[in-house]
Amino acid sequence: MRESCGVFGIFFPHHEDVARLTFFALFALQHRGQESAGIATADGNRIQLYTGMGLVSQVFDEKALSQLSGHIAIGHNRYSTTGSSKLANAQPILIGENSEKLAIAHNGNLVNAEPLRKELLGRGYIFKTTTDSESIANLIVSSTERDWIQRIRYTMRRLQGAYSMVIMTKDKLFGVRDPLGVRPLCLGKLGDGWVIASESCALDHIGALFIREIEPGEIVSVTENGVESYKGLLNPDSRRGLCIFEYIYFARPDSIINGRLLYTARQAMGAQLSREYPVDADIVIGVPDSATAAGLGYSGASGIPYVEGLMKNRYVGRTFIQPDQRIRDLGVKLKFNPMPQILAGKRLVVVDDSIVRGTTTPQVVRLLRNAGAKEIHMRICAPPIRFPCFFGVDMATRRELIASYKSVEEIRQFIGADSLGYLSLEGLIESIGLPRETFCTACFTGDYPIPVQLEMDKFALENVSSPDKSPITAD
Repeated sequence: MRESCGVFGIFFPHHEDVARLTFFALFALQHRGQESAGIATADGNRIQLYTGMGLVSQVFDEKALSQLSGHIAIGHNRYSTTGSSKLANAQPILIGENSEKLAIAHNGNLVNAEPLRKELLGRGYIFKTTTDSESIANLIVSSTERDWIQRIRYTMRRLQGAYSMVIMTKDKLFGVRDPLGVRPLCLGKLGDGWVIASESCALDHIGALFIREIEPGEIVSVTENGVESYKGLLNPDSRRGLCIFEYIYFARPDSIINGRLLYTARQAMGAQLSREYPVDADIVIGVPDSATAAGLGYSGASGIPYVEGLMKNRYVGRTFIQPDQRIRDLGVKLKFNPMPQILAGKRLVVVDDSIVRGTTTPQVVRLLRNAGAKEIHMRICAPPIRFPCFFGVDMATRRELIASYKSVEEIRQFIGADSLGYLSLEGLIESIGLPRETFCTACFTGDYPIPVQLEMDKFALENVSSPDKSPITAD
């Protein structure tokens, strides 16, 4: 499963070391994107920007942070969902001139990105990236509305899809969430300053107090006068579409979304799996680290002991970062190491978060077989994924999704498990404890919250035109 991005913003009424605080917040959001990272700062007169490829700790050092002065900052961790992985596409993106200049960091994906880009190109705008985020920024800058709030509202009316974002001018910070609320965004307080983040774990990491979530369709403005909220831009039917995979996998287990700690939600998923798919077994293991809480939940509800049968090398990058399938296959062997002394001769319940393409799970099963496991019973915290996502998760095309063309029994045979049980959609919703209409579950059902083109291309914007190749640099 390929993730979305992480965004962060901070505003102090006086000068603070905001770049350093942003660095540590991005460190806490590293799980949301690992291709590139960037920070932009403002001091009331100008905006400075620094971006690079790789992890936050690889992009920034003391020298880089010392160049980013000011009392406002925004930051971004990227996993590419529109546009390829290259330096020109790293965020934040800087757009505009003089008093019209802004920086933007975006988490999500627009389903109408291509026509918007064509429109802006026709109006003479030159693009430096192949991302949908640059189209958002250009729409804001090009709006004839009288102030930034009205410009952002105008832009929101033009956008279709997912966008949780932070926007910074030379003296203001904005947090914006799309009317569906596909991606999370929250507001926090740090001393006399304010912070905006994709997840509450980033607030914890820098000692900020969680205040509330930014609501779907809401704009939050932060200035030297404090915080103001602007609401009202909602869908006519007020439909919501929070990505349910935030609860299953994407967000950190120590984050809180809609009042629910994700760790306990994942424990509840495991417990529900034990009720839906009980089995006689000797031990339960969770595939680390994303299914650890669910594995403990299965163990607690079933009474079967939980053990750490797979050890994870946490210094190996996530396997999906490598685009070559051969490297991805090798990455699974590098990532996990089974312990035969614990597993040999045992009947295992193996809990995992999801099966997407079906490339990783067979290798995990083989590792456990080779370690001497007598039986392997796979239990999956997500229902079968049959449809792709177009709202900021680059999981696969439909023809790559194993559950789109194989039955559960065929998948069981393919992965080599003795049994296979997927958590039902009803059981998943019950585990989270929120109304079903809160969520987007299109990857399971095909019922998208807004109309989408079923075979959208991640690199479509690279075919619209040849963007200006000049590098994005600090200003």
